[in-house]
Amino acid sequence: MNVIELLADLQAQHRETAARAGEPRDQIQHLTGQEFRARELHELLGMPTDEASVNITRSRLGRLTRQGFLTQPGRGRYQKGT
Repeated sequence: MNVIELLADLQAQHRETAARAGEPRDQIQHLTGQEFRARELHELLGMPTDEASVNITRSRLGRLTRQGFLTQPGRGRYQKGT
């Protein structure tokens, strides 16, 4: 594999990852007013529910909470921000 093919492959992987990262955010848009847990979000989206995958989502939800897109009405629960 030459450098150009490697860069093209990395770009394709980046686009795919960016698209998948938007899925939880899009799904959260539909959860207005509802509280949810990270594991419930995984189940709803058909994503893996193993502990490592859910922990990554928890981290991302925490970042969205700090940015003001979500609120955290209780421990481990998230809700779309107002």
